[in-house]
Amino acid sequence: MKTIYIDCGMGAAGDMLTAALLELVDDPDAVIRTLNEAFDGRAVLSVRKDQKCGVTGSHVTVSIGGEVEGEGQSQHPGHNHADHSHEHPHDEHAHHHHHTDLAEVEAFIRSLPLPRAVLDDALTVYSLIAQAESKVHGQPIENIHFHEVGTLDAMADVVSVCYLMHMLAPERVFASPVHVGSGTVHCAHGILPVPAPATQELLKDIPIYSGEVRGELCTPTGAALLRRFVDRFGEMPVMRVSRIGYGTGTKDFPRANLLRVLLGEVEAEAEQILELRCNLDDMTAEEIGYVQEKLFELGALDVYTVGIGMKKNRPAVLLTCMCYAAERDVLVRCLFRHTTTLGIRESVCRRYRLSRSMETADTPYGTVRIKRSEGYGVCRDKPEYEDLARIASEQDLSLREVKALLP
Repeated sequence: MKTIYIDCGMGAAGDMLTAALLELVDDPDAVIRTLNEAFDGRAVLSVRKDQKCGVTGSHVTVSIGGEVEGEGQSQHPGHNHADHSHEHPHDEHAHHHHHTDLAEVEAFIRSLPLPRAVLDDALTVYSLIAQAESKVHGQPIENIHFHEVGTLDAMADVVSVCYLMHMLAPERVFASPVHVGSGTVHCAHGILPVPAPATQELLKDIPIYSGEVRGELCTPTGAALLRRFVDRFGEMPVMRVSRIGYGTGTKDFPRANLLRVLLGEVEAEAEQILELRCNLDDMTAEEIGYVQEKLFELGALDVYTVGIGMKKNRPAVLLTCMCYAAERDVLVRCLFRHTTTLGIRESVCRRYRLSRSMETADTPYGTVRIKRSEGYGVCRDKPEYEDLARIASEQDLSLREVKALLP
């Protein structure tokens, strides 16, 4: 089972995650080019080799209008720009200013010519941040104005991590408990304790700890990315490690300011999941579809419906939501809030999965991604529908004709 393990012994920030994940791919320069082309000059990523306590890693910076984020400003450890109080100079880019609302963030992300799955992940990350800010400040989400986490450099970090996760396509992502640092942090709202309130909200139900390092080690951006992608926090599983990536922070400490990411194989094993079910006989198809979207946003593994018959001869829908135990409470609240059900049933299941990896195949009209599934004596390949559909549309071919082009 293809697995990524994130060592958060020095916290987590978007740029450090980007740098560490870049060291896991075959051609990091090509990834940087792709992202910079997508940002179209609005943000420019660059990567260089760096050392912390004798360990070599990668350091990623984002420049806006030719100026590196936070240049000349004090930095929190880990280049944790998500909670910086610095101002950027104004330029011609409408998105690059100190206050940004969720609609502007979403518009910027949707404008990027990247795979839909990447954009969806980035939108989910910002939705998580917005929900945390909304709760901390007691304001509706539509009234929330991002400060540091809304600037272009932070958005570039979020999109970059989402793109790299999409490229690496791990089946499972594990992480260590998160070192959050200690002391206080200066942000747009003043001097706050570490972790900052929005970060603390995002880290609910995630194992965290403080330590001797003074400063903010985990940013809201880093916390939201961990919440979006990490399946389980705890000790590193038994795994055969094939690649190791190090992302360096900005400050120097007696302890190496590094975020380490391991890529390898973990033997497939049955995992425990929950099935939450409820019967619905008085909701429209649109309402049920909306509930499914909300459940996926909140971390559901799968959501599906089955037609059933209920008392009084009523046709109805059985809605099933699959999830890990850690997401149970938030998904139960979502079901009660967005459906008309009066009760939810829970079943504990064991799930077996094939390991999955992504390859590419060349055709006369471009490359097609191929998803390979293996395990338990089974090996099967399936081309990605989005790639087939794109070629079929561009070349006026049927899907069957495009499939015939594959080797």
